Formats: sequence, structure tokens, C-alpha cells
Amino acid sequence: MTNIKVIIPAYNEADSIAHVINDIPKLVNEVIVVSNNSNDDTEINAKNAGATVLIENNKGYGYACLKGMDYIAQQNNKPDIIVFLDGDYSDYPEELTKIIAPILDDDLDFVIGSRVKELREKGSMTGPQIFGNWLATTLMTLFFRAKFTDLGPFRAITYKKLLQLKMEDKTYGWTVEMQLKALRQKLSYTEVPVNYRNRIGVSKVSGTVKGAIFAGVKILGWIFKYSFKK
Repeated sequence: MTNIKVIIPAYNEADSIAHVINDIPKLVNEVIVVSNNSNDDTEINAKNAGATVLIENNKGYGYACLKGMDYIAQQNNKPDIIVFLDGDYSDYPEELTKIIAPILDDDLDFVIGSRVKELREKGSMTGPQIFGNWLATTLMTLFFRAKFTDLGPFRAITYKKLLQLKMEDKTYGWTVEMQLKALRQKLSYTEVPVNYRNRIGVSKVSGTVKGAIFAGVKILGWIFKYSFKK
């Protein structure tokens, strides 16, 4: 039986986290919520919903994801697939079965949930998010002949390949770093169209000018770093 674990970075997602956990298909072996210095009821709500709760006091999306990976590395029974999912309920957790299907059925390494326009609720992505996704994926196409259309956070990857990537970004560059390294290492990948809705609460990244600018700088920095790397 396939061992699947989900890592959910969460910063002050008390109102949404239980919804996310409850909608995750039961075929998942463990849901790991990493509270990224939350100061609300995120941790207790996640625990009450049945998740394993870890605490990462260093603020940053990548910090939280790495914390989840460190926890898994200490386990004796390693997973086959890792799924990353946000804690704001903007994605549809029940679509996890769609995300992992290409890995299970076609033996692919890596799958991105693509937030295509026709499946996106109005207002669920801001203008800067849409433009940033377009720019980043266009540059990856130009430099690497990539076929990505999104930097969507809802994604699945085999555990062995995830370790092979040697992930390091601590903040907003995590998603694009994973995609760039997957391209560099010639991982097999695909995208699966997913539904996307307005999140519960206010975005910590796209909801602020500072967050949007910092995320953009980090994403472009990773792309240009890998574009000129031999």
C-alpha cells in the first residue's frame, strides 16, 4: 500500500485549517501541519482535527516545509509520496487523488496542481499573483523549455526525488526552487488542472505589497540563478 504524507505550512490559519484537514482523502497516512510561528488557535485546531502538529518559529514558507521534511526523515517507515498543500482552504484537498494519480498510474516523479483560469473562483488570485505566475513560467519555458503554467502550492512528489532535490529555500522561493531543480535533474513531471477558491482570511504574501514584492524578487532570483548556472 502506498504511504502518502501531507505537509501543510500554516501561519495563523485557525479558521481554515480544520476544513483543510477534514477534506483530505482518508488514503493519506499522515497529515503534518507545521505552525509557522502562529499566534492564534491554528495548532490546537489542527491537532483536534487529527493532524500531527509541528512548530517552526522561523517565519517563512520554506522553513515550515523543511521542518516537515526533517520530521519525516526521523521516521522509520518512509513515505512513497509527499503532498504539499496550503492551510488557507483555497485549494480543494479532496482533489489530492487527482494530484497523485500521475505518480501512481504513470510512474511520474512530480505533479503540480495548476490553477487554470476556468476553474478559478473570481478574485481567488490577485493581479500580481497572476502576472508573477505568467512571468515565472514564461521564463522557465524560455530558459529550460519547461511546460509549467503555474507555481501552484498544491503539489505531489515522490519522497526519493524530493530528497534528491536538496531543497534549501527558506521563504517564498520554495515552489519555484522545486520546479527549477526538477527541470535541472530531469524529473518526469506533469500538471493537473485543479479548482481554486477565495481563501479564508487574508493572504500573508499576496495580501500585502511587501509580501508580493519580496515573493517576486525571490522567485525571479531563483530563475536567473539557475538560468546562468552551468
